[in-house]
Amino acid sequence: MFSKKSALATLLAGTMALSLAACGSSNAAGSAAASGSGATASSAAATDGAKIGQTVLKCSFNQSIDNPEAQTVVELSDKLYDATEGRYSIEVYPNEQLGPQKESLELVETGAVEMAVVANSLVENVNSDFAIIGCPYVYDSVDHQQKVFQSGALDELYATTESSGFTVLAAYSLGPRCVYGKKPVTSPADLAGMKIRVMQSDTMVQMMNNMGGVGTPMGQGDVYSAIQAGTLDGAENNIITYTDLKQYEVAPYFSETNHLMIPDELIINTNLLKGMSEADQKALKEVATESVNTMFTLSAQLRDEYYAKCENELGVTITKVDIAPFQENLKDFIQEVANRSDMTKAIYTAIQEQR
Repeated sequence: MFSKKSALATLLAGTMALSLAACGSSNAAGSAAASGSGATASSAAATDGAKIGQTVLKCSFNQSIDNPEAQTVVELSDKLYDATEGRYSIEVYPNEQLGPQKESLELVETGAVEMAVVANSLVENVNSDFAIIGCPYVYDSVDHQQKVFQSGALDELYATTESSGFTVLAAYSLGPRCVYGKKPVTSPADLAGMKIRVMQSDTMVQMMNNMGGVGTPMGQGDVYSAIQAGTLDGAENNIITYTDLKQYEVAPYFSETNHLMIPDELIINTNLLKGMSEADQKALKEVATESVNTMFTLSAQLRDEYYAKCENELGVTITKVDIAPFQENLKDFIQEVANRSDMTKAIYTAIQEQR
């Protein structure tokens, strides 16, 4: 039966074909994306010294190639090439070249694109248990979150998506998310009536509503213009995304609610993964696990740089916030998410044990 996802994959594959053809791409991985044919032997020349494997895996990404998550996958590619003796490498397609995150996830499910980095909120729509690792105030610090991601405690959760066509290889994070808009926010009362953009999941909408605002789900690409037009009063995100996407131009008040450290998952098509030799599967999983440390290190460096840049160069007003009232408002919500299933209970316990 011809499913909606198959139709979407076919449509987007055709769109990518026209787009890449218009760009005159000679990259074999790009040709694979255009045809929707999956991983392909590559004849592409190395770019900036990148190692090009016999098979190149396309990885869709929604932000710039300079983003720490993209740079982590670039480094992971070279390590994968070495670990598989040149059999595999990864080509990152940034800036939504292969589609926004939601569509990229669906393309990975169908196998039209091999890999992607997607927000946990989208994976949560496949298995609601993922909500627990993207729950507000569940991590005490960035270091605490990194320990959880590297502990192995999430492996069973990661495996639950295999029946949906994709496998989670690793979880990344760009750091604490904060509220920003055209005025400072220092208490739940300040959020009253404010339409704040959140990621496209019920959990994120409920989170913002409990914080005091009006959770408004929207794709990232529309946020700038929506704030500019007044359709939104603000948004919530980490300092890296806020700065990279120049959202400070329309929302110059950045309030450190630090309410969320949402993971982004590195995913791969399950059939492709299982089609690799056992040795190559093991190599990919090992370098993906190692990449978590790379990603957290790069993110920490860039956050420090961007906080200084926002305050000293970009005219952003950064406001310290007493987070206790927000935590109190979210207490019942956190417990509800933590107790949704045996899986969420076990993971919540594991998160607490890593403190």
